[in-house]
Amino acid sequence: MSPLLHHHPPNHDSFTNIVSAFNWESSKKKGGWYNFLIKSIPEIAAFGITHVWLPPPSHSASSEGYLPGRLYDMDASQYGTQDELKTLIKEFHSNGIQCVADIVINHRTAERQDSDGRWNIFEGGTPDDRLDWDRSCICIDDTTNSGGTGNPDTGADFNGAPDIDHLNTRVQREISDWMNWIKTEIGFDGWRFDFAKGYSPDITKLYMGNTRPEFAVGEIWNPLSYGSDGKPNYDQDCHRRELTEWVKAVGGSATAFAFTTKGILQAALVEGELWRLKDSNGGPPGMIGLMPENAVTFVDNHDTGSTQKHWPFPSDKVMQGYVYILTHPGIPSIFYDHFFDWGLKEEISKLAMIRIKNGIKARSTVRILASDLDLYVAAIDDKIIAKIGLRYEAGHLVPTNFRIATCGNDYVVWEKQ
Repeated sequence: MSPLLHHHPPNHDSFTNIVSAFNWESSKKKGGWYNFLIKSIPEIAAFGITHVWLPPPSHSASSEGYLPGRLYDMDASQYGTQDELKTLIKEFHSNGIQCVADIVINHRTAERQDSDGRWNIFEGGTPDDRLDWDRSCICIDDTTNSGGTGNPDTGADFNGAPDIDHLNTRVQREISDWMNWIKTEIGFDGWRFDFAKGYSPDITKLYMGNTRPEFAVGEIWNPLSYGSDGKPNYDQDCHRRELTEWVKAVGGSATAFAFTTKGILQAALVEGELWRLKDSNGGPPGMIGLMPENAVTFVDNHDTGSTQKHWPFPSDKVMQGYVYILTHPGIPSIFYDHFFDWGLKEEISKLAMIRIKNGIKARSTVRILASDLDLYVAAIDDKIIAKIGLRYEAGHLVPTNFRIATCGNDYVVWEKQ
């Protein structure tokens, strides 16, 4: 059995910081996103980024890449050509940054219709028959009228394209081969599993074992629990345990996006209820309170923010969000738009460098000093103290040997001298 298939924490004791390096409009960039992004690498490398999450690299029925078809055909991507992608990744590598591919394998769009007029004939994008599937590779309970004859779906349904039968051994073999090809031929180092709740954790575990990525993160996005007042409930323990149970089920070496942390943090700031940021045990209430070394924290991404705005962080409180994720445990992920387009580069960079300077890591310890309606203060590793919230006065909680390292609208970070 591969060592990746045993539960053990990933090696994120060293500083790990991610940039999600695209948004929902990036595929429309004149001249190609890959050619545009390569110019930003010096700035990305300058503030200690270790990983970049890049968009889906293959041919797709949608320009954004999330309805993939000919998986081996990367020249048909709206982000740029295969050679441009390889050049981009090589340049990131030369700056010490690993590249994470957005792996969209839950579903797939067909190349053409069968004799019954159903879209279920797939083309892999090579001269041979790799990934050239038919309806036998589609789940029998697929809801897109594809005529699938495979095994029942092992996860949540996706109604935008046929759900692929990941219990099919040919599917498992050819998806694994493709993922290994984009590692060896294209240069990717790790995976972001899109819509990972669409198939069983056992499937993710299998692909992890077959491809052995340097880094992997899963998107398990389920709604928080809400009360009759329309607000998120204080106790979101079940929500965060869904994430930690997924991590354990896939073998422990993958991480998960910390949706619980995002939801609680933005609710606390929107409602002026910063008491939400301390759970009933006195610790952080999201995934970082249970399994911080496997929690990728974030403020927004191409789905929640950008032009989609499915679950956007309040725009006037984005910096308080970054103060939280860049001073606290977990693996922080910075959204391209916030850094490059919102005029927040200087403030975010200061926070990132404070994190590096003080050795704050995924498993750093948090001591919450205050969590009231309008004030949250926490000491991290007893090296830095972070304050967010409307209340200005928090000095009585800060020892005299701490000095202000950075401050802004409703936030302050102190460093121990």
